[in-house]
Amino acid sequence: MGSTPRRNRVTPTGDIVAIPLRGAWLGNRGILHAEGEVVRYHASDLWITCALQFRDWRLPQWQPHHFTVLFFHDEAVSLAAGHRPCALCRRTDYNAFRAAVAAGTSEGLLSAKHLDRQLHGERIVRGTHRRRLHEGTWADLPSGAFVIDDDIPTIVVDDAVLPWTTDGYGPRRRRPTRGVAQVLTPPSTVAALRAGYQPQIDASAHP
Repeated sequence: MGSTPRRNRVTPTGDIVAIPLRGAWLGNRGILHAEGEVVRYHASDLWITCALQFRDWRLPQWQPHHFTVLFFHDEAVSLAAGHRPCALCRRTDYNAFRAAVAAGTSEGLLSAKHLDRQLHGERIVRGTHRRRLHEGTWADLPSGAFVIDDDIPTIVVDDAVLPWTTDGYGPRRRRPTRGVAQVLTPPSTVAALRAGYQPQIDASAHP
């Protein structure tokens, strides 16, 4: 019998849940826990995605005064949740993401502070924990973007879409070619994906 999962997995909607699904990346939103339990949704507008291993560092989990270690199924999930690559342990990815945001939005290179502020405004309704959705046409969505389809987080992978569940990705179906989608991934991140940033997507989403 395995141990009971702790509440430290992040869904594409940004919720923090207790599920056994393995994570390919770490997440950081600051100190969210007290006495081993998550008690807040986020601590600031700094939401980053980190490598599982970096140098010989060992991250304390559930310890006082240390950030709450979160986990993501894959990078596409982390981007949908509103996180961006860490500038320390994923410097190359951070630079590529930042450049892709600039290319996709024509806003110029943003500092980490301004990028975090922009993403924060795009992922949740100000003053709440409620996720913002953004309209986008199905035909224009890049691979790696998430939408809400029939109330289910769903990833776009080339000409297919797959629902995300607490067990991983579900069955593939053809991506709609017309109409408007309710996009979960923040617009700046969608712009980065469209401009060529390629997130890691779990192999189960590919044919």
